[in-house]
Amino acid sequence: MRVVIFLVSLLITAQGVLSQEIKTDSAITVQPPDTAFIKSDAPVVEIDSYAKKYDPRKAMLYSAVFPGAGQLYNKKYWKAPIVYGGFVILLSTVNYYNDLYKFYRNELFFLINDPTNPPLSPSNYTEDQLRTFIDRSRRERDFFLILNGFWYILQMVDAHVDAHLKEFDLNPKMQVRIEPMHENSMMVGRSTGIALKIKF
Repeated sequence: MRVVIFLVSLLITAQGVLSQEIKTDSAITVQPPDTAFIKSDAPVVEIDSYAKKYDPRKAMLYSAVFPGAGQLYNKKYWKAPIVYGGFVILLSTVNYYNDLYKFYRNELFFLINDPTNPPLSPSNYTEDQLRTFIDRSRRERDFFLILNGFWYILQMVDAHVDAHLKEFDLNPKMQVRIEPMHENSMMVGRSTGIALKIKF
C-alpha cells in the first residue's frame, strides 16, 4: 500500500513540475551552449575530399554496365586486365566443356538412333560411358557459368569498395619486407626459411 501511495504522490509532483512556465526577460536571449557562430565576413574554405571525386555508386554502376569500367573510374588501371582475364579464362572453360558436352551428346545420339550400329560409338565408347561423360561435362559447364556470375558480382563489389577506400590514409611509416629467417628452438631445433615482416 505504501508503494502505491508513493507512486501516486510522485505522479502528482511530476505533473506540477511539467505544468510550470519559465519566464524569461524578452531583452536577454540565451543561446544553447553547443551553438557555433560564424562571422559573416570570414571566408568559407571548402575542404576538397576524395569522396566527391569518387562516388561508390557510380563506380558500381559503371562496373555493372561494362565490367572493368568501375576500376577505370577509380583510376586503378592495373585491375582492368585482371577483370577481363578472369572473364576470358572462365568463358573459355565454359566453351571447352560445352564443346565436350555437344561432342558426347552427338556420339550418344548416333549410337541410339541407328540400331544397326555396333554397340560402340565412333570414338569407341559404350552408351553408359557416353551418358557419364555427358553428365560430367554438363555439370562442369554449369559450374563455370556460375563462377562467371560470381566473378561479375565480385568486380562490381571491388569497384564499390575501392571507391569507398579512396579517403583511407595509410601510415607512412608502415613497411613490409621479406627477410631470411633462422631460428634455433629447443622443441623444433634449427629451422630456416623466409619471413614476412610488417612494421608499423
